Amino acid sequence: MIIWIASYPKSGNTWLRTLISTYYYSEDGVFTDSLLKKINQFPTKEYFNDFKYDKKKIGDTCKLWLLAQEKVNAKNKLKFFKTHNVFGKLNNFDFTNSQNSIGCLYVVRDPRNVITSIKNHYQLNDQQAIKWIINEKNFIYDVHKFEENGYSDFQYISSWSTNYKSWKVQKKIPIKLIKYEDLLNKTYVIFLEIIKFINKITNNSEKIDKFKLKKVLSSTTFEKLKKNETEKGFSESVISRKNKNKKIPFFFLGPKNDWKNILNKNLKVEIENKFEKELKELSYI
Repeated sequence: MIIWIASYPKSGNTWLRTLISTYYYSEDGVFTDSLLKKINQFPTKEYFNDFKYDKKKIGDTCKLWLLAQEKVNAKNKLKFFKTHNVFGKLNNFDFTNSQNSIGCLYVVRDPRNVITSIKNHYQLNDQQAIKWIINEKNFIYDVHKFEENGYSDFQYISSWSTNYKSWKVQKKIPIKLIKYEDLLNKTYVIFLEIIKFINKITNNSEKIDKFKLKKVLSSTTFEKLKKNETEKGFSESVISRKNKNKKIPFFFLGPKNDWKNILNKNLKVEIENKFEKELKELSYI
């Protein structure tokens, strides 16, 4: 069965994957880049290889979402997947259901900080970024592999608020909502809660290895991940859209990404007006 690590893009999904993959798949609690491959993305082309679809047609893979998940679950093993997709239907096809999924860890982050990371990652200016984050019809795919894969890894992400609400309000599978800011400021406490949640939904009675947990936290700090990327590269950094010979650093500002110090005032007001209800609900304002 599948456990989703879901979020809007640039909300801390990858950091949570480093924590989970290191705790569950390393022997010594020390993170290595290769561990992230244990928790890969859905959807991607590899999960549709046995099915027919038109890779040039936007969203054609949504008809295969459940079929591909059924194939994954045929192995009868627990599978973590990363996704930025909304929870719900697209073209009348469900993204997932309770027959294929047993739970979700949803990471939500203050959109006033998300937008700075979005600007860096996708190389957008202020107005492009605000349009991106409020776009209800927004979707993403690997632009650098488009010639080969087309829209095979199409993800319908919608807007920041719709993405968050789609997972939060659904009643089909258990969900643990994780505020990125809490994970950052109370990493041990929140990650311990996450492991307890995973153990509960998987009926795992195994005792939590707190010594290993502490080693995991020590090896996955933002500073260490950024240093590791600088020295050895990072498998999920992306090629610049403006310069194909340059990669955009994946680990950008981290804890220093504080909208109070760096966000344009007009952008701040625009985001707060657009997402006022959700920002209050999450105690961001």
